[in-house]
Amino acid sequence: MRTGGPAMAAPEESLRRRKAGNAGAEPGSPPGRGPGREPTGCNARLRAGTFWLTRIVLLRALAFVYFVAFLVAFHQNKQLIGDQGLLPCRTYLKSVQQYFRGPVGWDAVSYAPTLLWLLDWSHMDSNLDALALLGLGVSSFVLLTGCANMALMATLWVLYMSLVNVGQIWYSFGWESQLLETGFLGIFLCPLWSLSRLPTGTPPSQIVLWGFRWLIFRIMLGAGLIKIRGDQCWRDLTCMDFHYEAVLIISGNLSFLNWLTMVPSVACFDDATLGFLFPSGPGGLKDRVLKLQEEAARGLRPPPRYGCMVRRAVHVALGILVAWLSVPVVINLLSPTQVMNTSFNPLRIVNTYGAFGSITKERTEVILQGTASLNASTPDAMWEDYEFKCKPGDPGRRLCLISPYHYRLDWLMWFAAFQTYEHHEWILHLAGKLLANDATALSLLALNPFENRAPPRWVRGEHYKYKFSRLGGRHAAAGKWWVRRRLGPYFPPVSLPDLKDYFQLREWPYPELP
Repeated sequence: MRTGGPAMAAPEESLRRRKAGNAGAEPGSPPGRGPGREPTGCNARLRAGTFWLTRIVLLRALAFVYFVAFLVAFHQNKQLIGDQGLLPCRTYLKSVQQYFRGPVGWDAVSYAPTLLWLLDWSHMDSNLDALALLGLGVSSFVLLTGCANMALMATLWVLYMSLVNVGQIWYSFGWESQLLETGFLGIFLCPLWSLSRLPTGTPPSQIVLWGFRWLIFRIMLGAGLIKIRGDQCWRDLTCMDFHYEAVLIISGNLSFLNWLTMVPSVACFDDATLGFLFPSGPGGLKDRVLKLQEEAARGLRPPPRYGCMVRRAVHVALGILVAWLSVPVVINLLSPTQVMNTSFNPLRIVNTYGAFGSITKERTEVILQGTASLNASTPDAMWEDYEFKCKPGDPGRRLCLISPYHYRLDWLMWFAAFQTYEHHEWILHLAGKLLANDATALSLLALNPFENRAPPRWVRGEHYKYKFSRLGGRHAAAGKWWVRRRLGPYFPPVSLPDLKDYFQLREWPYPELP
């Protein structure tokens, strides 16, 4: 048989065409599919190196933290910094104004940037509620839809900055500045106006993504260095004998700190890594991202427009700003006298972080008590405990798990136990409100022993040492979660008339008896 005859010509030519057609196909791809013709839908494989889906995950994660933060603000700000709050923000703003000796000017605004300068101070509770509710609404929209633009993210940042800068000691912890820095970077991750989840004209900026990576690097490095330079037990590898670690992000009750710390980490993962979080299918986000990747691989992307050039210039300016503001942060990180959780600019754009530089070896608590007795000094005076929402009190009360929610008063009560009441004037303000059965202040507590009764005549603070009951021990068998021992008085018994001058000197509203 002649192999070169007409009978074999067509099959050989067809075979050559099929081989040529498959020459550029990737290994494992079905026959007949050349480059750029990968299957879409459930079998789609996203390429590495793009961050379209990363942006959606990061923005929704940031919106979740914002939502929690504004929820805490809505539930607690009136009691803490409102018209009748423990540290009224109106009084704080007046003190800032008086310090700069004149009407509200640039010096006062730059010292404490907040929208409250522009609002009516006679209704501060309404102002605080309005800021918190607006923040809740915007963050809910971004969280549920995954859609955001620069206007919405800037709104969230300005609203929360307005609360932090009048929050005084209640907002003095590192996670507040960390949320503001993370939120500031989030503004530049979005298009200016578009609310599309996949705005094809504005791909995520590499400069902004590196801004998030620089943030998480500083958080981790700062936390490590402050431990090495801080408590000796970190170097001895004994701190974990005292530091509570088990499932810390859920049970540590450290506000939204750990949840927030995960947000900038998302910028380290591309679409190929995070694609599993999105459903597959024609027309879905993964399918659309795959098509964008294919177009980019073929060089089919349109040339950049004028708006894109402006956007790139803004991102370059952002990178220069972050680099400039990072100089004191880096100096602090390299310093043997490193400080943690500090802002070097009033807008808190670039900050220094760190946690648990020192570990307390014992847990002490302030227990507030009241009595209806006429004489607080008599041995037969019956003192009754006030219970807080989450902090240790009654030894028989089970531990609470509230993370990422945050009870600000409970948190500050723990810090107050480290020092004397003279360092925490607000605790006597709280005592005065308890003496008047003030409903606003009592809403922050879990138990008022004088509910539906006349208010106490005296309130005092007692200092206790707490430790966990031992598993299988007699206290545990009796249903006690804690074992506590009295250390002594924290502040002496006080009555409402005793505090009148103290309140007037600080311009605090004097509680009225019901």
